[in-house]
Amino acid sequence: MAIIINIDVMLAKRKMSVTELSERVGITMANISILKNGKAKAIRLSTLDSICKALDCQPGDILEYRSDEDSQV
Repeated sequence: MAIIINIDVMLAKRKMSVTELSERVGITMANISILKNGKAKAIRLSTLDSICKALDCQPGDILEYRSDEDSQV
């Protein structure tokens, strides 16, 4: 099972930098990078809410599920 976090895609679509997103959301650039690079083990719903507000998107625009079979191909 793999949950893919597409923050980088949404940042590009919104023409927003990681710095600007971290300021709007109120978390460090390091934590945004951890999410962006797929290294996070969890995300708080309040953080997801803030990211969605800042990027004017839905959680499904950021989170994507890929099964193990899809990940191996």
